[in-house]
Amino acid sequence: MCEVLELPRSTYNKYVNRRLPDKNDYLLIKAVFEESKRRYGHRRIAMRLKEKYGLVMNHKKVLRIMRHYGLSPDYHKRLKVNYGVRYMKSVVRPNLLERNFNQKAWVTDITYLTFNQKRAYLSTIIDLESRDIIAYKISPQNNLKLVIDTLQDALNKTVDPSGIILHSDQGSQYLAQQYRMMCAAHGIVVSMSRRATPLDNAVIESFHASLKRETLYHHHIKNITEYLTIIHDWLDWYNTTRLRLKKR
Repeated sequence: MCEVLELPRSTYNKYVNRRLPDKNDYLLIKAVFEESKRRYGHRRIAMRLKEKYGLVMNHKKVLRIMRHYGLSPDYHKRLKVNYGVRYMKSVVRPNLLERNFNQKAWVTDITYLTFNQKRAYLSTIIDLESRDIIAYKISPQNNLKLVIDTLQDALNKTVDPSGIILHSDQGSQYLAQQYRMMCAAHGIVVSMSRRATPLDNAVIESFHASLKRETLYHHHIKNITEYLTIIHDWLDWYNTTRLRLKKR
């Protein structure tokens, strides 16, 4: 073996005859560990060493030795229930549109507007029948207030919203109790896309993409304030002037 490994015989003998670190302590710890049917952790083993052998050993040393020799209790960690996920599932609403975008409904979403490393957020509600922008709000923060303000603006412009489907993704703002209660109070039926499926809300996804494409190009924008002014002008132009492609 020494010839194969190209090791001096003295090195081999030193390795074979060396004492393993904490060998005696390890044997006692292992005995207590096996006695407990491999259930005790380092603290209980330290207690048992004192009870059975009168040996006072710091529990941190016991832990170090157990880790060094691979002694680990055979038990399963208790899994924590993820109440957040359970709550989210309970408030998610089914996809009532099912990618049929030629029906009476509203669609909504939030997109970010960024320029020179500064960012704002645009929340929009679009009428699927007319493809008009019902309401929009821009805010420096992507929060529940942005969504509530957008919805309130849409309600102020609508005589009777009862029965209208309002479709969104599963963003936290749309899962919030205040948003759901506001919709319910006005008879709005909430619909949601499947998780991580933007095609379920393709109309507004395409709309936001067009907005960014048509506002960022052909303009000599200097700052975020100027960019937001262009956004406001584009949204007004979209509702009043822009030619619409026929819906399919």
